[in-house]
Amino acid sequence: MSMDRVAWSSLYNITRASSGSKPFSKATLKRVFGFARPHRGKLIAFVLLSIAMAVLAVATPVLAGQVVDAIIAGVGADVVIGLAALIAVVAVAEAGLGLVTRWLSSTIGEGVIVDLRTKVFDHVQKMPIAFFTRTRTGALVSRLNNDVIGAQSAFAGTLSGVVSNVVALALTLAVMLGKSWLVTVLAMILLPIFLIPARRMGSKLADLRREAAEHNAAMGTQMTERFSAPGATLVKLFGRPDEESREFAVRAGRVRDIGVRTAMLQFTFVTALTLVSALALALVYGLGGWLALSGQLAAGDVVVLALLLTRLYAPLTALSNARVEIMSALVSFERVFEILDLKPLIQQKPDAVDVPPGPVSVEFDDVRFAYPSADKVSLASLEDVSTLDTRGGEEVLHGVSFRVEPGQTVALVGSSGAGKSTIAQLLSRLYDVDSGAVRLGGSVPGSGLDVRDVTFDSMRATLGMVTQDGHLFHESIASNLRLARPDATEEDMWDVLRQARLESMIRALPDGLDTVVGERGYRLSGGERQRLTIARLLIAQPRVVILDEATAALDSTNEAAVQAALGAALEGRTAVVIAHRLSTIRAADMILVVEDGAIVERGTHAALLEAEGRYAELYRTQFAEATAVVKEAVPEY
Repeated sequence: MSMDRVAWSSLYNITRASSGSKPFSKATLKRVFGFARPHRGKLIAFVLLSIAMAVLAVATPVLAGQVVDAIIAGVGADVVIGLAALIAVVAVAEAGLGLVTRWLSSTIGEGVIVDLRTKVFDHVQKMPIAFFTRTRTGALVSRLNNDVIGAQSAFAGTLSGVVSNVVALALTLAVMLGKSWLVTVLAMILLPIFLIPARRMGSKLADLRREAAEHNAAMGTQMTERFSAPGATLVKLFGRPDEESREFAVRAGRVRDIGVRTAMLQFTFVTALTLVSALALALVYGLGGWLALSGQLAAGDVVVLALLLTRLYAPLTALSNARVEIMSALVSFERVFEILDLKPLIQQKPDAVDVPPGPVSVEFDDVRFAYPSADKVSLASLEDVSTLDTRGGEEVLHGVSFRVEPGQTVALVGSSGAGKSTIAQLLSRLYDVDSGAVRLGGSVPGSGLDVRDVTFDSMRATLGMVTQDGHLFHESIASNLRLARPDATEEDMWDVLRQARLESMIRALPDGLDTVVGERGYRLSGGERQRLTIARLLIAQPRVVILDEATAALDSTNEAAVQAALGAALEGRTAVVIAHRLSTIRAADMILVVEDGAIVERGTHAALLEAEGRYAELYRTQFAEATAVVKEAVPEY
């Protein structure tokens, strides 16, 4: 290894050292070894081959010295040629071992990445909705990318580096001391001159890189928010493009300035260390040459000492920072384990059962519920806060009880924040009740299956839900439909699109079912997007349908089309419908009025109007508002 490469390697490692470290965690190490266990065969081979490469690296300078001694001694050409051939064999062997060790390190490292990413991805999918409502998506993705890769470096580089450097250092020192203890000791005295500036420079570079990372993260956040369809719309409507541009330019300019300063510091550092290496080589050649001329040292030994000099500095500087590299990897592991240690609030019981076939009833039995506090579902580091919000735990549903018979439609109405959507989320088991029970099936009250005793697959097959935002993935129409039923045929998809009043529109598209809908479905109109989510519900063929404000954001024309599609979705199915517009639920078999987390009225549309209670008040208020809007829209002559 050249002194330039030693300088760059030292600078990189010591820069990382400046980021700080903390004591080793035995628990973390134990878990790390758990991930290493499936790769232990390759790890052992990797370590052994790294040791062999370290031996070969020291062998080459020794052979080079023997060539010089042979030439000076005037031995036969066959001896010199034989030594040269041996050097060539060592070089070929070193190259071959390098390829094998590189393959092993890549295989082990990438294998660890797969294991970690898969485990974290699977674990995150099990987290409750409350986790996702609090977590920054970017921070979570960073754990799956940057931290997993940082953890992988422990296997791919640090492990072999420590082993090979210890062997290389021991062999190099043994050979150099054997050749000349005086030259070796003087070379070691120069080591502080090599390391001290590196550590001081590394601290400055670490601070600069940290600042650059913060600015880059801020620019990334700004771009992510502004370049999404809703974000771009908001900026165009209410934003100040010039100010946005100036803010971005300031950050980008600071990153530019940091880049220039970093480049100059690095160049200055490498130049200084190259100078130190030149001085060290001058010492070896000067002192070694003098010893050789005085007969105290062979000429070949001078060459060996000079060639081994860099092989002495390289492992010393690497090992001086080995602890930092290990700690950096452990920090990444701990950040990954931090996610894995969050226990999902919603878990499937080992003895969970499937919902029996046939029509399904829905029953809420004295349900009480409070949203979980942040410490139960989130991490401060994922929310980008110093401490988690301590609020939560206040009961939002107070003894809610009702029953929906198979094939019936029950509508939930009430003020915003009354608890209607919470009831829908408990039914679909996005959250679990604190007391009472939510049951599916059963011919009489209390005889159904508690949703906490039902398998996740059976829950997904039994219940279907359409929300107000009508979320779609940035994929084709076919892919969004097959999310609900992967084995659906094109005929199945056209059938549900026909029921959702979308067939003619999609057939007119150039790519038909292969049309990509865009992020969150923004290439479709609001009504089309909502009807496509209804088609996705229909293709799943659920026995229980939950509609949470499915038409709240639509105009009258789109609402009519969606209502027609909802008619097909509700036909023959048990349904729980949440509606802000009371005109959409007049035909429900039963209407429940929810206020302050409790059911205050229940009955049919006609009966509730006649009762002159809260429902009648809500209905008359909406009717009066609708009439006023119509009058304002009609010009007077």
